Amino acid sequence: MAVKTEVYAVDDSVEMMCSACDLEQNHKVQTVTKQGKITKASCEACETVSTFTRGVKTSVNMGTGKNASPYDRMRKYRKGQAMTHETFGRGEVTAVIEPHKIDVLFGDRTRRMIHAQT
Repeated sequence: MAVKTEVYAVDDSVEMMCSACDLEQNHKVQTVTKQGKITKASCEACETVSTFTRGVKTSVNMGTGKNASPYDRMRKYRKGQAMTHETFGRGEVTAVIEPHKIDVLFGDRTRRMIHAQT
């Protein structure tokens, strides 16, 4: 049985989690591969631009949206949530690894961080 994958075109509107707004927002597709996979999309609400490689977000360029909350190791985070770190700057949670570990994309580098520490 074949798996059907979505094919996108430039200027399509796609709903996905926005790093800056911290909400599901409509994003405008800016660039795609020959196979129709998104490589760059921007939030229609705050203009945050995200880039993708093989369907995985690889960079976040924050736009003019609201400020992300400061990183707090006691707070529980979820995938797609935005944060600011005093050393690494603005970032987005890309994965929840274990109950107390998350991967966060800062600029173009992913760092493993702790969360939900009690």
